[in-house]
Amino acid sequence: MRFPAALFFLALLAVMPAAHAVELKITAQALEHTLKVQLFSGPNGRYYIKGDAKSACYVYADSPKVSFSGDRIFVHVHTSARLGTRFRGSCLGVALAPDADVSLLPDAESETIGFRDARIENLSESRELNFVLMPFLSRQVPSSMKVNAATLLRQVLAQSLASTGYELKLDRLKIHSMTVENNALVVDVDGDVSVN
Repeated sequence: MRFPAALFFLALLAVMPAAHAVELKITAQALEHTLKVQLFSGPNGRYYIKGDAKSACYVYADSPKVSFSGDRIFVHVHTSARLGTRFRGSCLGVALAPDADVSLLPDAESETIGFRDARIENLSESRELNFVLMPFLSRQVPSSMKVNAATLLRQVLAQSLASTGYELKLDRLKIHSMTVENNALVVDVDGDVSVN
């Protein structure tokens, strides 16, 4: 389920009189989609960590896969690198194509679905490549998966008048906790929605 659809469902539940708290389940595919949209949106779904598509020497990551294990969210990426020195339009050096993995803990931050405690689970055997990959995996991947749930919900609700005949407005949203359960990220939220 994509975030906007899930949040619209959340809004409908929130307007019901008996609903004080709502549990939102987010799949690995939804988190993967968010990561692709916010970080891996370059040519061919690549994120260039060093260089670009025209560089002789470069490092990029692509093909992110999100999964759950225990209480952690795992992000697996394929990397491709040409490390060395540029000489006459070519990169003199070594070509590498390892996979890398980072795991994260979910972290509720007011209205934001966030992540913390990035732990590198798998890197390449190249110290030079790892020097470039470690900041990417531990900082950029978690920050690119972060989503303000209230902002997304307000964007969906802005279309409510045309689609339902009612104007729905999110007044307040508070994320209380997030946990990994089975094959989903379970988010406990409550909020206030006005109907005009």
